[in-house]
Amino acid sequence: MRKPLISLVFICQAMVAAAAGMDTVAPAPTAKAYYNDARKELDAKQWKPALASLQKAVALDPDNADIHNLLGYTYRKQANLDKAFEHYAIALRLNPRHLGAHEYLGEAYLQAKDLPNAEKQLAELASLCNSSCEQYRDLEQAVSEYKKHL
Repeated sequence: MRKPLISLVFICQAMVAAAAGMDTVAPAPTAKAYYNDARKELDAKQWKPALASLQKAVALDPDNADIHNLLGYTYRKQANLDKAFEHYAIALRLNPRHLGAHEYLGEAYLQAKDLPNAEKQLAELASLCNSSCEQYRDLEQAVSEYKKHL
């Protein structure tokens, strides 16, 4: 009789411990968590969920240039160039040397059929990374492709 009683005590303790664990509050999501969610959504070309994640991220961390850069990218991919330009400007105000923001701003200018300003972003990248960074090469290729279709 003693073994079943001991087993019952352990089962009750386990149930109490499990119930106590269910009462704990999960930590609040962070800007980084929302940002990481958005990156996954962007990789899957899920623009609207990515936008929602980034809006939550920027609400928690409004001075994060990376978040504003991805907001610009997401708006640009949805053809909302006004909002894209707004967020690229914020990203560059927060971090004037943000290579990704210069690249994506240049691509937004190409989408807006503004080659001179796209080339200004290319020149800015050249001065920031000596024309050797991926962002420069990507924008240079986009400018070259754009010029082929003129």
